[in-house]
Amino acid sequence: MATTLGLSAEEREAIQRFQADVLQPSMTQLVILDFWAEWCGPCKQLGPVLEKVAADYADKGVKLVKLDVDKEKVVAAQFQIRSIPTVYAIFQGQPVADLTPYRTEGQLTRALDQLLGQLPIKGEAQALEAEIEPLIAMGEEVLAGGDAPRAESIFRQILDMAPDNPEVVGGLARALIAGGQVDEARSLLDGAADHAAVARARAALDVATAAPAGETDELERRVAANPDDHQARYDLAGALMARGNRDGAADALLEIIQRDREWKEGAARTRFLQLLESVGLEDPWARAQRRRLSALLFT
Repeated sequence: MATTLGLSAEEREAIQRFQADVLQPSMTQLVILDFWAEWCGPCKQLGPVLEKVAADYADKGVKLVKLDVDKEKVVAAQFQIRSIPTVYAIFQGQPVADLTPYRTEGQLTRALDQLLGQLPIKGEAQALEAEIEPLIAMGEEVLAGGDAPRAESIFRQILDMAPDNPEVVGGLARALIAGGQVDEARSLLDGAADHAAVARARAALDVATAAPAGETDELERRVAANPDDHQARYDLAGALMARGNRDGAADALLEIIQRDREWKEGAARTRFLQLLESVGLEDPWARAQRRRLSALLFT
């Protein structure tokens, strides 16, 4: 903003309001600055969309300021507003994006997500995320170490802090599955938001319920007697999964794929991918198994 020298008292007040409402909050927040007027039809159409998006993103450090160009002429002049609606995203006193072309909720949320991913905005959501991130890592480490009850306890405590966080929901569900509490895990995942962590937990649930962890001797005898008994090998893979023998399960499923990749509309491949997803697609074991599958399918 320009100097206030030579401005009237009313204009100086307008500058001070702008500093208090926009510039100061923008030091830590992302301010959506909406230039509008009562007579502007498109402004009235866009206004409710901006208000909803700003309300949805308030805990992420987003604030909406509506500026009537007829009442705040000095500020509008400073921004050289030629047409309305004009919408800017302001951070640390500077425009960082022109949001004017975005007129739908979907367009605006995508633009805000991109900005929030690039700027050091300090909202409640970001503060909570920073607080729980190391706790989630602790829970994952404990779960990977095989202590399902302790992992469950950790994830339950985090869930109290962030009940809608999909990584926490997914982690708790996998801890419950590892502890044999399949029904509770299923209830937890019902209605959970789509997210990679939730998808991983659902895959773990599918794997855990693929077959009971019973004796495998009979299935192994059937496979030995008839290597093309794909159903027996498939059931054996499920039993091995339930017992935590992921190597044996992967070997059995890959053997089916090698012998008949289209058996039961690719059931073995589907189950194999579920197994990898339940472990975590970026896990070194999962990456190695994915390379085995690729070698089988593309050679």
